Amino acid sequence: MTVNPRFYPLLATIAIFVLAYTVCWIQFPAMLSTRVVGNLLTDNAYLGIVAVGMTVVILSGGIDLSVGSVIAFSGVFIAVVLRETSLHPLAVFVLLLAVTTAFGALMGLIIHSLAMPAFIVTLAGMFLARGAAYMLTIDSVPISDPFYDFIKSSYYLMPGKGRLTVIAGVMLLTVLVGALVAHRTRFGASMFALGGGEQTARLMGVRIGRLTVLIYAFSGFMAGLSGIVFSIYTGSGYPLATVGTELTAIAAVVIGGTILTGGAGYVVGTLFGVLTMGLIQTYIVFDGTLSSWWTKIVIGLLLLLFIVLQKGLLRISSAGQSVRHA
Repeated sequence: MTVNPRFYPLLATIAIFVLAYTVCWIQFPAMLSTRVVGNLLTDNAYLGIVAVGMTVVILSGGIDLSVGSVIAFSGVFIAVVLRETSLHPLAVFVLLLAVTTAFGALMGLIIHSLAMPAFIVTLAGMFLARGAAYMLTIDSVPISDPFYDFIKSSYYLMPGKGRLTVIAGVMLLTVLVGALVAHRTRFGASMFALGGGEQTARLMGVRIGRLTVLIYAFSGFMAGLSGIVFSIYTGSGYPLATVGTELTAIAAVVIGGTILTGGAGYVVGTLFGVLTMGLIQTYIVFDGTLSSWWTKIVIGLLLLLFIVLQKGLLRISSAGQSVRHA
């Protein structure tokens, strides 16, 4: 059976994850326990959520450098509002998501209406969101609320006593929703068309401006949701948190098999990209003798591997088109 070259990056991601997990299991049998699996999902929940939003942006041929700062702003916003008011956390979450979604939509509007590169606009958004977090506070603000305590203490006990926490469940649900949106809706089809080229998308009848606004609004929503999950995970808000997370999310998306130039990729691949990066960190913790900097080194090597794979994929695709035209 012939495999479509489009699936090569995704299959490579899954194969690398399975191979890496097998190596970890052989060296440390406890890695196969549900406790480790539960921790792997919980520790990377916020990254998985923001990476789903980043996947949608990259599939459309764009980039969003603001998400790390938006996550930090979200945590600070929640902590300060809960400290200064008597609002229920759920009400604060709704307010926050409205703010971050509007922020993303505004960036999308500027990108389209002024025909500016997404890199520049979202870079400005990165500084704006981080600055707004500093305006709220320069200190780490602890979050002490009964609802937060309830969320942290709620989990599904898996066989082997592993805990599937609420935030891990939210991350998995987000991946499922993101996959359905990207691969089973008209919005997703339009997004892939835009990633293949703006001219192609226009010929297909795609409303470029509206789509661009929706894409970055979706990314803003996911960054806000990630900020909520991160605030639950850490129990605080800190304006210096998640520095560089936008680059980590991009790395997870690329390792997950999405082509950086847009137009090809899978949301489920991003999940495996996130888990692969988390697995590297878990292995280092189990080993106990390796520096945490090895995580960066291995991720860098994986990125280079997938960039080379994507380059080869593009050459195969071009060769196939030349043969068909001939």
